[in-house]
Amino acid sequence: MAAIKITNVEKRYQSLQALGGVSLTIEEGEFFGLLGPNGAGKTTLISIIAGLNRADSGTVTVQGHDVVTDYRAARKNIGVVPQELVFDPFFTVRETLRMQSGYFGIKNNDKWIGEIMENLDLSNKADVNMRALSGGMKRRVLIAQALVHKPPVIVLDEPTAGVDVELRQTLWKFIARLNKEGHTVVLTTHYLEEAQALCNRVAMLKAGKVVALDSMAGLIKRISGAQMKLKLGQGSLPDSLRALAIPQDGTPVANQTVLRITNYSEVEPILAALRMAGCVIEDLQLQQADLEDVFLQIMEDGK
Repeated sequence: MAAIKITNVEKRYQSLQALGGVSLTIEEGEFFGLLGPNGAGKTTLISIIAGLNRADSGTVTVQGHDVVTDYRAARKNIGVVPQELVFDPFFTVRETLRMQSGYFGIKNNDKWIGEIMENLDLSNKADVNMRALSGGMKRRVLIAQALVHKPPVIVLDEPTAGVDVELRQTLWKFIARLNKEGHTVVLTTHYLEEAQALCNRVAMLKAGKVVALDSMAGLIKRISGAQMKLKLGQGSLPDSLRALAIPQDGTPVANQTVLRITNYSEVEPILAALRMAGCVIEDLQLQQADLEDVFLQIMEDGK
């Protein structure tokens, strides 16, 4: 049985087609990445999986339970950490987690609540009022709330956006442990290095459609070889090498060029061409292709 099965899901907001026929199957025990630029439809899809929004057409099941016709069972099997910091300002951390347990009909849950707080470094804030917490601590409580009923499926929507390195390391250690114990984890993140380190399989969304779905190794194999990053102290890239140049996002670094190479035997001919053109190399780095390279290439395709 699939942990999450999404079949031909469509969602439109007036003139905006947020999801255009998304189909995905996430198997039990996977650490699955859902990636895409802003506006790709990731949060809309997660809202539909969580039962917070309804698709115009198509179906979604969680652990075999339809999120519309069998909402209660589906919701019990999933824990969602949203992007937004939503909290009740009138309760302490411990009270908040006890109430969350009550929503799922769980009594005498203090042992597991204590374990969650310890693993998320919340123990010393257990009796602190929610409104007195920093933004990072509030996000830890959101994560704790999603885990309080021990859901077999955990969905993390940008869980480390804007938080410190310490929380990232603490969170990933705990989530990796839960994944090893059999929990299915679905992650959306803009930190592609996190996705590459954690996820076994990845789907990439673009304009509401799945444009890539593969194992992490399979995706990275789409870009063979490596990149050569050059900074020229003198001269400019000769025309014979311009076809290898990779467009760079953001503000370009002066005199810096990145070339795609398929294997290391191409390095010497490139250096020879630069010498012939009178170029002086100030800095040179060779880098293996990674998930970010794949992401940028896939998002560029078809523009």
